[in-house]
Order: sequence, then C-alpha cells, then structure tokens
Amino acid sequence: MNPTRLQILICGGTGCISSGCLDVETALVKSLENHGMTDEVTILKVGCFGFCEQGPIVKVYPDNTFYVRVEAKDMEEIVESHLLKGKPVERLLFKDPETSVRYTHHRDMPFYASQARLALMHCGVVDPEKITDYFGVDGYKALAVAVTEQKPKDVIDIVKDSGIRGRGGAGFPSGIKWEAAYNVQSDKKYVVCNADEGDPGAFMDRSILEGDPHAVIEAMAICAYAIGADEGVVYVRAEYPLAINRFKIACAQAREYGLLGKNIFGTDFNFDITIDLGAGAFVCGEETALLNSVEGQRGEPRIKPPFPAAVGLWGKPTIINNVETLVNIPQILLKGADWFKSFGAENNSGTKVFALAGKINNVGLVEVPMGITLRDVVYKIGGGIRGGKKFKAIQTGGPSGGCISEKGLDTQVTFENLQKAGSMMGSGGMIVMDETDCMVDIAKFYLEFTVEESCGKCTPCRVGNTRMYEILERITKGHGTEDDITELRNLGETIKATSLCGLGNSAPNPVLSTLDNFMDEYLAHVHEKRCPSGKCKDLVKYVIVPEKCIACTLCKRVCPVDCIIGERKVIHEIDQERCIKCGACVDKCPKDAIITE
Repeated sequence: MNPTRLQILICGGTGCISSGCLDVETALVKSLENHGMTDEVTILKVGCFGFCEQGPIVKVYPDNTFYVRVEAKDMEEIVESHLLKGKPVERLLFKDPETSVRYTHHRDMPFYASQARLALMHCGVVDPEKITDYFGVDGYKALAVAVTEQKPKDVIDIVKDSGIRGRGGAGFPSGIKWEAAYNVQSDKKYVVCNADEGDPGAFMDRSILEGDPHAVIEAMAICAYAIGADEGVVYVRAEYPLAINRFKIACAQAREYGLLGKNIFGTDFNFDITIDLGAGAFVCGEETALLNSVEGQRGEPRIKPPFPAAVGLWGKPTIINNVETLVNIPQILLKGADWFKSFGAENNSGTKVFALAGKINNVGLVEVPMGITLRDVVYKIGGGIRGGKKFKAIQTGGPSGGCISEKGLDTQVTFENLQKAGSMMGSGGMIVMDETDCMVDIAKFYLEFTVEESCGKCTPCRVGNTRMYEILERITKGHGTEDDITELRNLGETIKATSLCGLGNSAPNPVLSTLDNFMDEYLAHVHEKRCPSGKCKDLVKYVIVPEKCIACTLCKRVCPVDCIIGERKVIHEIDQERCIKCGACVDKCPKDAIITE
C-alpha cells in the first residue's frame, strides 16, 4: 500500500476524547504493529466531525468510510477486515434511526447532506497540531496575499463586500466595524478574539479552536493588518483546556515560521497574540465586559458609545470578533466576496454554525446556509424527534433566545427572522423540545441561568429578572395568579428596554416567547393548578389506572418511599401523602398504567 493514499482519521475533539478516542488510537497503533502495517498507514487525530453523539468517529481514506461509536476493541476488526481485505465493517457504519439505512460515506448521510461547511471546512480534515497540514489546505496564503499585495483598505473593502456579520449574536456587519477602527488615528490598536462562549450546550467556538486553530491566528493577523494593530488577545474560558493547549501549540508554530512576530512575510507588519483565560462568567461574552475582564476589572459592561472600535482595550481602538466570524475571513480573501455571498440569504450571507441538541435524533455541531428553515434543520439534518414523540418547540440563541413553536418551524434562519419570531441567532445554541417538556418550566430554567450570571451592574437586570424568576417559581408550584402572567409580560418588556447590555436586554426572551406561543400552559398552571406535561412536581399527581394495572408489583419495588399500596394480584394504589413524585414508578410500569393528573 501507498502510505500517502491510506489514512485513518480519528476525531480528537473534546466530545470524542470523553467517549474514548484516545483508547481507540492506542488500539489502532497496536493492531497496525501486529500486522506489520505501521509504515503503510498514516494516523491523523483531527478536530470535530460534528456528529458528536456518534463518537468516537473514525474515517478511512481513500474510500472515505465513516465509522461511528467505535470502541478500542473494534480496531482489530477494522484493520483485518477493511485495511487488509477491503471489506468495511458494516455494523460500525451509521444507521439512520428512522429508515434503518446504513451509510458508508458521510456525505450521503442526511445529517451532512444539507450542511455547507465553511467555518468548519478544516475541522475533521487537518491535524490541528501540525502547521504543515494547514499549509496543505492553503493555510496562511490569504495573509500572505493581504500583507504583500493589498492595502489595508482593500482588505476591509473585501470583508465589507462579503456582507459577513458577527456570528457572536449581535450580527453587526464585520467590515463596517473594521472600517471604524481603521479610520481612528491611534498609536496602538488591538484585535481581540472572543472565545468565551458561555451559552449552556454551545461548543461551536471550542470545536473550531480545537480543530482549526491556525485559521483563527491567520484571521486575527489579517484583521490586525487591515486596521493597523500589532497585538492580539484571545479571550477563552479556562474550562477549555484542549482548545487552549492546541491554540498555544499553533501560536508557537506560527512564530517558528515567522507568521507571528516581527516583519511578517518580510514586510514591516508586526503582530503577535497572547491568551487571556476567562473564569467562566456568561456576561463576559458581551464585548465590553470582556474588555474589562482582560484589563483585570470586574466583568461588567460599559456604557456605549463610545464603541470598542474607537475606545476599547486600554482605551485604544479594538476590534472584537468571535471565533466563528474570524475563521471565515481567510476563505473570503482567497475565494472572493461573491463566493461567500453565494451562500445564504439577502443581507445574511454565508453560513451559521449551531450546536444542535435536545430531543432530537441527530445531536451535534451543524453548519447550515443562512436562510434554511428551522423545519429543515430539525427534520432533515436533525433526523426528527427522538422516540417518535411530537415536536413542541425549538429554542435558538442560548439562554437569551426565545422558544419557537410548531407554527414557526418554517421560519428562515436569518438574524431578522429569528428576532421577529421572538428569538435570536445568538452564538449558535439550538435546543429542540418535545411534547414531554413544560414550557413554563423551560422559561424558568433559562431565567434561573441569567439571574445567576447577571453581573448586577444595572437595576433592570439585577432586580427585574429576579422578580420574574420568583413569579415563575410561584406559578410552577401552583401558587400563581393571572395577575402574575400580566406582571411577567410587563416586567419582561421593561427589562428588555432598559437594561445596560445584551444579557439584560435578551434575558426575558424565553419568558416572553413562551407567553406568546404557549399561553395555554401558563393558564393551566394558574387556573387549573395543573402541569400538562407533568414536569412541575408540585402540580403533578400520579395515579394508577385500575383497568391497566396487572398487579405485578414492579412499581412498588422501585418506589424509594414505599408509597404504593398493594400486593401481587391486588390492584395497586398510590398514597398521595407520601408520594414524592419522582416518576420511578412510571418508568418501570410495563403497561403504562400510571398516569399524571
């Protein structure tokens, strides 16, 4: 075999590492040694493939076979059957949960077929710890062209023409932001990469830093050249050790090759990057709170204007872009603004990366063209609702986003359309809920997070959100009134209009959107003292349907408080005074004889 034509790609992202990919790699090395194939196979530990629920993932080139949920014990069979005999191991191929079809190639799988990987194009392709791999996909070519052939204003014009907007949530046109910093005269300017990513369940930026760190470095250098900066800062939360380590390795390699430091590409352009570790405060995803944190101050937002492009880090002009925004820049310079605009929708060019999670068959990191509908994301890419249950809502934009009901499934994914639907793009969280979820409880869950993460600087956010949470707590415990519903809406609209920063402005979104789309559930909680989904324990009553009960005692045996009355062949009952509403009996009953009232 020709070693340049046979490669084994093992997903080395955080998700697959937690699933055992390092053991898979060790087993592969041992199996190759046993079969005398070490010199015939190249092993690459690459970044995230995106299909996280199916990890560890292993790909075999050149036939592009895509193996999922691989264990260390499977590697011997892959080597013997596939590498030696040319016969793929069918049981390790992805099996569609709806159609039971097995797929050999990932490009044929519905999960990938509707995606367009621009920001993620190198993740799962290159070894993130080898700069030569990045060179092999035209890495640093865009930077070379920019600093040796183009003027700073030319670079900014290309970025402006591409129409790329900030992928961190606000959606402000990046080229206009760059131009603002370019036009400010200053002896010092900065480029800051926002890799804070505090949304629960979001891991877009982390995956890019782990899988394609050189693209971030190249993009920051391009931005620095364009605006006249010589220093960059990557602000990343300390909970991302793998991303931090790989980024440090990439920076060291870039310096070794003269791509960071003095006189880059033999010009007078100087630029270097430092890493600043955040402590995990959600509010530090807001750009001015981030700057305060880097400066050693409390992570609290500043009053704007002035905007960071004029007065930013240490009072100097500063461009702040998130990871996903930045990694698109080298490709835009290489392939042109029109290429980028060929993806997406009007005023929403390009793609967006989402962390797709929740009650859905295909969980993972997805990148879709702007303008795709939520329905296509849920049913084409996500594979529909898990367990055959009914779709109820999709929440976009992290804890600050809104919950969109089934009537909004045909909403196109654009900044404006998601806002009209009562939600937002955010950094890219996308959580799917089914009929078993209580939307009042969901609103309380997200509001609890934002109350905890509020910096406390402004009264509307600090006090207003706390009062909203207290009202939701009353409602879910059965003590709510219709006046509470009115008060929720009034408080939410006031907080949105008067809070200092984006955290406060958007914190009421989960509440307001659920009031708009699921008012019937609020009314059931308030008037009937009933939770239709059975999630609010104080409003749930478990009862046994005598006609269905077969008196098997299975429920009795799993009850932790011994509240189920009845012996074998004697129809059971539940002692409501002792029941703690844990639901263990419901899960155990073989005849679905236990229901909620």
